Amino acid sequence: MFVVSLTYKVPDEIVDFHRPGHMAWLKEAFDAGVFLASGRRVPAIGGVLLSNADKATLDASLAEDPFYSNGVADFEIIEFRATSVATGYENLLDS
Repeated sequence: MFVVSLTYKVPDEIVDFHRPGHMAWLKEAFDAGVFLASGRRVPAIGGVLLSNADKATLDASLAEDPFYSNGVADFEIIEFRATSVATGYENLLDS
């Protein structure tokens, strides 16, 4: 499983300019099953994505994100193995 942390590296007006493309990309990635959750960081300095896709699929998807291709944000990819989860989230456990 992967946590992807995005940190904006450009002014807010540039982030806002690319946000519609990012949101369209995000919807397509969710529809394709690449991501399990996403949201803005607090404070709003970037975002977080949670993925259970394989690394090659994740990398290919991230390369299509307008925030990535236009240099809007830095991307940190953290891989981890889910060994404990709350009831109802057993599908997130690594087998």
